[in-house]
Amino acid sequence: MSKAIYIAAVESDSGKSLVSLGLLRMMLTKSSKVGYFRPIINDLEGSKRDNHTNTAISFFNLNINYHDCFAYKQSEVVELLSEGQSEEVIHNVIKKYKKLEAEYDYVLVEGTDFSGEGGFTELDVNLMIAKNLGIPALIVGSGNDKKKKDFINTMQLTYQSFINKEVDVIGLIANKIEIDEVDFIKKELKKSFPEKLQIDIIPKIDFLSNPTVKEVVEALKGRVLFGEQFLDNTIGSYSTGAMQLRNYLTRIRENALVVTPGDRADLILGALQANASTNYPKIAGIILTGSLIPEESITKLIEGVQSTVPIISVDGGTFGISNKIGNVKSKIYSSHNKKILLSLDTFDKHVNAEGLTNTLKSYQSNKLTPSMFQYNLLQKARANKKHIVLPEGDDERIIRAAARLQLLDIVDLTLLGDRAKIQLKCDQIGSQLNLNEINILNPEDSIYNDDFVNTLFEARKHKGMTETAAQDLVHDVSYYGTLMIMNGLADGMVSGAVHTTMHTIKPSLQLIKTKPGVSVVSSVFFMCLSDRVSVMGDCAVNPNPNAEQLAEIAISSAASAEAFGIEARVAMLSYSSGNSGKGEEVEKVRKATEIVKNLHPELKIEGPIQYDAAVDMSVAKTKMPDSEVAGQASVLIFPDLNTGNNTYKAIQRETGALAIGPMLQGLNKPVNDLSRGCTVEDIFNTVLLTAIQANQE
Repeated sequence: MSKAIYIAAVESDSGKSLVSLGLLRMMLTKSSKVGYFRPIINDLEGSKRDNHTNTAISFFNLNINYHDCFAYKQSEVVELLSEGQSEEVIHNVIKKYKKLEAEYDYVLVEGTDFSGEGGFTELDVNLMIAKNLGIPALIVGSGNDKKKKDFINTMQLTYQSFINKEVDVIGLIANKIEIDEVDFIKKELKKSFPEKLQIDIIPKIDFLSNPTVKEVVEALKGRVLFGEQFLDNTIGSYSTGAMQLRNYLTRIRENALVVTPGDRADLILGALQANASTNYPKIAGIILTGSLIPEESITKLIEGVQSTVPIISVDGGTFGISNKIGNVKSKIYSSHNKKILLSLDTFDKHVNAEGLTNTLKSYQSNKLTPSMFQYNLLQKARANKKHIVLPEGDDERIIRAAARLQLLDIVDLTLLGDRAKIQLKCDQIGSQLNLNEINILNPEDSIYNDDFVNTLFEARKHKGMTETAAQDLVHDVSYYGTLMIMNGLADGMVSGAVHTTMHTIKPSLQLIKTKPGVSVVSSVFFMCLSDRVSVMGDCAVNPNPNAEQLAEIAISSAASAEAFGIEARVAMLSYSSGNSGKGEEVEKVRKATEIVKNLHPELKIEGPIQYDAAVDMSVAKTKMPDSEVAGQASVLIFPDLNTGNNTYKAIQRETGALAIGPMLQGLNKPVNDLSRGCTVEDIFNTVLLTAIQANQE
């Protein structure tokens, strides 16, 4: 079941506020704990609040802090995107949303308004946010002032954009449709979209489509002279008064906004009298242009008239002001109860709320984007703070990663090395790492050396280890870090930035050893591709595993995937798919697959299978149409180290994918190996993996 829904507008003035209000009330009928989130709000002057957010909180009396309801202002996002900081935007949006998701039973997420300087990128931004939050979308489009064919095409293009980005769409709402076009639009939309997609049509409601005098005043930065209590008057039309009164009176329409120069006392008084007369339509308001204020005698006369007509003074000429008024769009704001109540009534009449509720109840998604995966890593690592030892303490990359980890307060750290050398390196690279708040131990003269020598000797004396050899090995940073884990001084170790894989993991194999029932230590990489996270193994440890070892690697890798929130669909890779190929290597993969199926019949696994058939649904339908893994594999098991290591590096370099790992599997305590070409980001992420493994232990 989905706890949230993303309301996405096709363009500005779509009327999605009506839909948001209706959905909020729908959610509140299911639970009192309902949250509201707008990832990006419009830019506001001073201390003004976002209108959408304020209306939602105020009208429904939501128990939520206003500042928790948004992540960014529009200008902030535009600046960050222009600097290539899209990952930062997504990370903070996810962080804000996840806080609400944890606190509330339901969360309504409302997309942007397509207004202001970011309008040209807003569809991409909405797609990016909806995809990374992993929640279903409801698309809202307006048919106002559009040709029927153009409206249908716009809805199709928007829907296809969401589907292409792998965002699940549960419904379409065609809003502001002319009454005589409702049946045609509904019929055409039903023909153009999948049958399972819910499609609702909301007819155009003039009262909701027309702005109020208050909205015009805000847009023009006007000054209210009279009738401030009547600013909620809805404008049905507007007309410019420049002719003589007798001619202008014939042009007044119901709920008209009169626009006239401030020195035209005849038109001002005539409009007020027309409003009071039963022979003329009602006036919504009067706009006085040119910053001209009526003379005192006229003002005194106006004050004595009992009127429901607000009078506003604005800067600017009559022609320019009239054009600006024409561009003012209707909004729903917290003080306009009549609009809100009509919106809710309209939603109830024209939207199948029960259908949406049932769709959300049955909705399930196993999609996991790289940004969401990395966010989950941070949260899992923070859940129970662990102590990680980094043996290569004076390496520049290690120091930079440690500084970042220290700043975020994710784990406790021990750096191995000489404090003076580490401090010198920090000074040279300008690192903000605070050595007074981090544990530093030097294996050359550590207070733990005697205890570690005894531990090592006792653990390996049956293999011929002497006390002298143990004394020498304790000074080795890999042995020292491993002994810290054995003696309860650390929960895990990350090394390999300047040491070989064997140098890093040999002490672990000798001392920490493998878990019961595990005969082979293996590794996986979490490959963060543009649209998914794949688990790839073994790409770092075992050169040429036999069928039994390959089966064990697959089982361990599937368990690792599930532990990190990835549904395991295992592809046992080879150079042929199904029964199409023969040969020793193919038979090894086929045998390994059968072993896994016998040991874990509940596991989704396919093999042998080629890489393209494993990850591309179009290829899968041709080669293995009946497979529940082909085309959607999440765990990719390579037949040997040569294939695995080259493949993951090729994908990483050619696609720009982030490779997190390798993460070792099968040890009693987590020890992870870095590549000697690792980046600061690699080290940071591997420490997170290690901390999470320690939590799982």
